[in-house]
Amino acid sequence: MIRWDFRSCRNGSRRPGEDWPSSRSAFDYDELRKKERSLSAEMANPDFWDDHSQAIRVVSRLKRIQLWTKPLEEQREGLEDLRTALELLSEESDEELMEDSSSELAKIEKQLDSLEFRQMLSGENDSEDAILQIRSGAGGIDSQDWAEMLLRMYTYWAEKQGFELEVMTHQEGDEAGIREAAVSVKGPYAYGYLRAESGIHRLVRKSPFDQNHRRHTSFASVFALPDLDDSIEVEIKSDDLRVDTFRASGAGGQHVNKTSSAVRITHEPTGIVVSCQNQRSQHRNREVAMRILRARLYELEQRKREDEKAKLEEDKKDVSWGNQIRSYVLHPYRMVKDHRTNLETSDVDAVLSGDLQEFIEAYLREGSS
Repeated sequence: MIRWDFRSCRNGSRRPGEDWPSSRSAFDYDELRKKERSLSAEMANPDFWDDHSQAIRVVSRLKRIQLWTKPLEEQREGLEDLRTALELLSEESDEELMEDSSSELAKIEKQLDSLEFRQMLSGENDSEDAILQIRSGAGGIDSQDWAEMLLRMYTYWAEKQGFELEVMTHQEGDEAGIREAAVSVKGPYAYGYLRAESGIHRLVRKSPFDQNHRRHTSFASVFALPDLDDSIEVEIKSDDLRVDTFRASGAGGQHVNKTSSAVRITHEPTGIVVSCQNQRSQHRNREVAMRILRARLYELEQRKREDEKAKLEEDKKDVSWGNQIRSYVLHPYRMVKDHRTNLETSDVDAVLSGDLQEFIEAYLREGSS
């Protein structure tokens, strides 16, 4: 039996029902492969899609398992090739083969480090896709411009990770930037990574909107939610919803401005309000707004289950001084500093171009220690 045990782990067992390893447990590769084969056989059944909800659950489980089995199988094959190469090198010196083997070993070690880090993402929804909400805060037009800069930064980050990003809602600012936006980020462990970005982000720079080019401080909030598939049920009673329609504002063409296609949904028991106005029809705007509402209600319920006393909106602190998780300074010096981990860099341009992984991993590693 093949038993994989990452370097940072201790021997242990998985929680009942888990299909992937937790951050503190070794895991049984053969058992994962057995589950993978069983689920694949179930999907091959001609009647598989007769029960759509159950089928979605099976597909979701299989995808999660394959996030581990596929890269581990690739590593096992790579190690077998290296073993063969070492046997050949023990018999005869071959400089080219030695260089190729060293390169392959470095590649495997890098993949192993990536899997080892992924093993830390053991939260219930860490492997899910994400919905990322960005809102401008204190600072007027500068903050609206800052919110748009953050949207670009996460777009670049998603591209670097090979993730798919789609704008769900987008409300333009008064003169520049955006008031708020919500984007869907699809990819393995998108939510697990992006939950590290939830909080207030602070920008210090010479304002391009100030004729005297004085230094301004701007704030914007970032909030990550798991983008839930149909296998997770969230009960939303129609009687608890107040749905308002209105004309969309800002750019969007004659159709958007002449019809009441924008939708605002208020969940009265919790006071959560979501809106969408940039889709092409009222039906589509309502569909997107309900998707975001569903994710926010699920996140709220999860927090209650974890016995957190603060409500979801209380976690989203005042978007102003003293609450930032990270500062981005462009003047009088250049620095990005995460106030939770004290990690900092002077390469601000790289960070704003999506080089966030070091900050994300530092925060998640500290949280798992």
